[in-house]
Amino acid sequence: MLFSENINDFNQSLKLEIKLPDGVKVMNPFENRTTSRLAETFYNKYYADTNQRILLLGINPGRLGGGITGVPFTDPVKMQENCKIPNDLQKKTEPSAGFIYDMINSYGGPDKFYSKYFIHAVCPLGFTKNGINYNYYDDKELEKAVTPFIIESLKKFLTFNVNKEICYCLGNGKNYKFLNTLNNTNAFFKKVVPLPHPRWIVQYRRKRYQEFIELYLNELSNE
Repeated sequence: MLFSENINDFNQSLKLEIKLPDGVKVMNPFENRTTSRLAETFYNKYYADTNQRILLLGINPGRLGGGITGVPFTDPVKMQENCKIPNDLQKKTEPSAGFIYDMINSYGGPDKFYSKYFIHAVCPLGFTKNGINYNYYDDKELEKAVTPFIIESLKKFLTFNVNKEICYCLGNGKNYKFLNTLNNTNAFFKKVVPLPHPRWIVQYRRKRYQEFIELYLNELSNE
């Protein structure tokens, strides 16, 4: 199968039927037909081949990025302006998407970047609580409940043509700790390498923005 076919089948099959903590709701972008079609268009454009990719894993989809476009760290603006995929979605921006696409453009653009890398999330479905983004690790009860789902998702990724030598974790705090612990137990990859999360960079280290882009590019260039 083409890489794109694997991704699209995976995304369409995503379901999470577990008991959630009070006030927490699952956000499944692919239940929306417009989002689903937009994501398929993206993956058919950049992944319609059998090339091997290196996996980069974020946390879980956010409301203004992957939660609306179906593509991690890609908001409607970046989808249209950077990926040249027109869409009628409200043109809201996500700070993390801004950093990722500045990095991708510095790397050589979406065609070059996506030919080598595949970005998804440790937890492929997102969550909200009281209408705002909620990470899988923000609640220990939620983290425990979604762990089997995350393990099965990682196993599924390994059936794609992904590099099993290395996986990059976007988020060098709780996201990395969780993923690295799972990897130590399950040996998904030979090593998991943490990178600072784009949202943290934009929110807390804005003055060093270009320095972190260089950090990403230097790390990725080693592979």
